[in-house]
Amino acid sequence: MLKVGIVGGTGYTGAELLRLIAAHPNAEVAMITSRAEDGVPVDQLFPSLRGVCDLAFSVPDVAALSSCDVVFFATPHNVAMQLVPELLAGGTRVIDLSADFRIRDAALWSQWYNEEHACPELLTEAVYGLPERNSDAIKGARLIACPGCYPTAVELGFLPLLEQQLIDDQRLIASAASGVSGAGRQAKVDTLFAELDGSFKAYGVAGHRHLPEIEQELSSASGKPVQLTFTPHLLPQVRGIHATLYSELLDPAVGLDELQFMYEKRYADAPFVDVMPLGSLPQTRTVRGVNTCRIALHRPQNRNTLVVLSVIDNLVKGASGQAIQNMNLMFGLDESAGLDGAALLP
Repeated sequence: MLKVGIVGGTGYTGAELLRLIAAHPNAEVAMITSRAEDGVPVDQLFPSLRGVCDLAFSVPDVAALSSCDVVFFATPHNVAMQLVPELLAGGTRVIDLSADFRIRDAALWSQWYNEEHACPELLTEAVYGLPERNSDAIKGARLIACPGCYPTAVELGFLPLLEQQLIDDQRLIASAASGVSGAGRQAKVDTLFAELDGSFKAYGVAGHRHLPEIEQELSSASGKPVQLTFTPHLLPQVRGIHATLYSELLDPAVGLDELQFMYEKRYADAPFVDVMPLGSLPQTRTVRGVNTCRIALHRPQNRNTLVVLSVIDNLVKGASGQAIQNMNLMFGLDESAGLDGAALLP
């Protein structure tokens, strides 16, 4: 049984890790940390976990965390990079759900996060934890950088096209919308019910921190630098991401049925990617609470623009579920362990 530690357990991704690992046949949470909630029982803060988790929050302690087989960081950026080097030195493997290790270029990371990286020497070692692309590297990794929620939906949608060099990689467009849980659990005026209900808006149009991460990974798939226009939006709902992806086909003679076959073949061995039948319109509610990305292809008016629709649950495939999927691969477990089950509907 794997011994799991969670740093930063009071946010939505921490609570989701607890919920999912509780059903895992090969792992159990040994400790969960929070400086602000030190000594508070987990089920007092999260009554949904009554009877599921009997732990109390504790102050992060590297020596105690080092007794775990793997430590998840469900923290804001700039926390994991302060503790990870010592944990790795002690032989503990790390899965970081924050942005600390996603961008491999330290200068680029500093440009987007407005500070110096604490351990830039680890950026090239960290494996980007998108299992559908990096499963072999994940299996041997000490440090996993779990992808962001928007990047997961966007990258899974574009990858097959870029890998086969079928589209103009200088004119990629991603218009994506996320439920409000993607903004975290802390109080903010913009995420108050009275501000959000019945409304829909774009944000980060001039530049969003997920952009360099997405361009980095799509460029790797393409074999050369790509250019992406990325516009995120805020949905008046709790969970879910819907990404609408636009690209121009290089060869207009390629048929939609050929592209459909290519996607089905590309993800045939990916247990958490569902390539839906042609004409499908995937909905966020069909992935609520599960580690699945549903994808559908469209070619409006049979013109040269290909539209890929990609939906995920931002807290599961976009965060905690994908982190557990990475853990399963790291430790040679069934990739789907603890992640089975149908979406919650309605």
